[in-house]
Amino acid sequence: MSTLFELLVAWGVLTVALIVLLIYRGTLTMREDDQLFLGESESHMAREQMEIMNRVNKLAPFVKILGTASAVLILTIAGVAIYQGLQQAQ
Repeated sequence: MSTLFELLVAWGVLTVALIVLLIYRGTLTMREDDQLFLGESESHMAREQMEIMNRVNKLAPFVKILGTASAVLILTIAGVAIYQGLQQAQ
C-alpha cells in the first residue's frame, strides 16, 4: 500500500506544479493584446508583447512535460491499484 501512496504523492506534486505553471501562463497572456502596432510611438508596446510571448513560449515545453508526466503517472497509479486489487482477490 505504501507504493500506491508514494505514487499518489508524486502525482500530486507534479499536478500542483502543472497547475501553477498554467496559472502563471494565464496571467501572462491576460496582459497580451491582439493589436498590430504600426507607428514608432507604439514600438515599446510591441516589444512588451514580444517579451510576453517569449515567456509563454519558454513555458510551453515545461507544461507539456509536466502534463505528460502527470497523465502517465495517474495511469500507472490506476494500473498498480488494479494489480493490487487482483492480487488481494486471489
